[in-house]
Amino acid sequence: MPRIKSPRKPVVELPRQSIEGKIAAHIQEVIRELGEDPARNGLVRTPARVEKALKFLTAGYSTDIGQIVNGALFDVKYDEVVIVRDIEFFSMCEHHMLPFFGRVHVAYLPDSKVIGLSKIPRLVDVFARRLQIQERLTQQIADTLQDLLKPRGVGVICEARHFCMMMRGVEKQHSGAITSSMLGEFRDNKQTRDEFLSLVAQRARAI
Repeated sequence: MPRIKSPRKPVVELPRQSIEGKIAAHIQEVIRELGEDPARNGLVRTPARVEKALKFLTAGYSTDIGQIVNGALFDVKYDEVVIVRDIEFFSMCEHHMLPFFGRVHVAYLPDSKVIGLSKIPRLVDVFARRLQIQERLTQQIADTLQDLLKPRGVGVICEARHFCMMMRGVEKQHSGAITSSMLGEFRDNKQTRDEFLSLVAQRARAI
């Protein structure tokens, strides 16, 4: 027997304020193509909310790193490793636009400058709030600190769980990914690298 298609729902014009942005207008059409009624009470404001959320989650594209650092680079003679652990982040996978989230551990070995500790999590957010892959995110954090501080070395480790693996595809809810970027002495000096890895591992055992 021939397949009988369900009648397409009539297009209902929504109030102008609910589709005021370009992204919201497209989201309205996506909702309709998914088979829902964008004029339904629970969905009327959804396009505008999605637009606002997407702009927040991708704010890293318009963030000025210079304003983030804001002069918080200091001339200090300090020759030991500086580590900021367990920096929480949320990002969006560029392949499916689904979230991935986790923690970043950042270390650097100063040469003549240090950076305000609060600036490092903010730098992580700059790159996390873009359409990303975990490998690039890790590399961008390391490269930026290298450019800003010209230290003797930088190490970045990123641990993350990906909704594109958890909700779809292989559907493995408990699997995670670890990426790293080691520059300078963190790449060339095993003792420096092992010190960083040991401190991160101690955090993992403590949880």
